[in-house]
Amino acid sequence: MSATLKRALGLLNLIATEPQSLDDIAADSQVHKTTIMRQLHTLEECRFVVRNDQGKYQLGSKLFELSSLALEQRNIVQVAHPHLTALNRLTGQTIHLAAFEGPEVVYIDKLESRHSVRMYSRIGLTASLHATAVAKVLLSELPVERRQHIAESLNYHRYTKHTISNAEDFLTALDTVERQGFAFDNREHEEFVHCVAVPIRDASSHVVAAVSCSVPVVLLSQEELLALVPEIKSVAEAISADLGFIPTERKTL
Repeated sequence: MSATLKRALGLLNLIATEPQSLDDIAADSQVHKTTIMRQLHTLEECRFVVRNDQGKYQLGSKLFELSSLALEQRNIVQVAHPHLTALNRLTGQTIHLAAFEGPEVVYIDKLESRHSVRMYSRIGLTASLHATAVAKVLLSELPVERRQHIAESLNYHRYTKHTISNAEDFLTALDTVERQGFAFDNREHEEFVHCVAVPIRDASSHVVAAVSCSVPVVLLSQEELLALVPEIKSVAEAISADLGFIPTERKTL
């Protein structure tokens, strides 16, 4: 890498932490002030930096434009798949990735369990909104009014004796998911399967998908399944980070 390019990238990294004046930058640099000024001028011409009302340099619109394009080019299935594969190897259980496609929740990736028992699900199949953990995760992040509208419009088909059967109980379940940060499907869609799911966020902090682990009840108890939640959350956080998500407490103003 050329010295000029390396210095320019270093300037961008420095300015990214907080807006900097020319004097601030020069004080921390071994390069002459006029050299820094020339580099900043070039970056400013190309919209990589801009001066604010106090005359300090901060990141410019070109960087946000490029970062947006970079994120658009990263297909969520491609980004998530290596992480899902690692989770599948760690747990040995069925792993799903699901997302909204219009008003429906659709399975967009799946890794099979190493056990002989197979789930009903497959890539491209829709997930029941009121009886699956992935759907609960995605719905729990919607505005309250939107949740209420959806809950009141559902046909609460009883898949098993554990299936949620009315809007009031469903809304309560979504509140619980929002509060605890994960969803639990307690044999609500298939009598012999339970499942946990957690959200995946993108650079805008919006939930764009859900990752889940589905397990036959004969293999893991409820307590043993819930014990996997930290591992699943860790995988979801890694995927979210690859999509550009930065937790609020880590964001620099």
